[in-house]
Amino acid sequence: MAASNTRPRQRQAGRRAAAPPARGRRGGPGRGRAGGPVLPSVANHPRAGEQVKQAKAWGGLAGFALVALISWQADVPVEELLLRALAGGIVAYLVVWACAVAVWRQLVVTELRVVREQREEEAAARRAAAPPPDAAEQPAEA
Repeated sequence: MAASNTRPRQRQAGRRAAAPPARGRRGGPGRGRAGGPVLPSVANHPRAGEQVKQAKAWGGLAGFALVALISWQADVPVEELLLRALAGGIVAYLVVWACAVAVWRQLVVTELRVVREQREEEAAARRAAAPPPDAAEQPAEA
């Protein structure tokens, strides 16, 4: 018996069906999209994302090189050396990633606190510079 073609006609013709709307992790609409508030995070920070990527890359390379050097000095066979170095690079990549994100979380919170304090100081300065309302200008109630 010949195998039946169970693919939809749209796919057979090379056309793709429209993609469903993007959804967040919990099944609802994604956060920070189309009308939702953009929450402060390491991913939304202008410098943090790039620096975390660089730290992960350098950490993985350093871990690979360090484990490879130690294994080479211990006269480990090449195949074993490469496997150990790869595992060391992966572990270093993950450790550096976790550390970089933890540091940048603290920096983002600190930057937000500084901005909030600056805005509060500016608002207090505006209130102090505004003339106080005169009691004579207010209409008298009968």
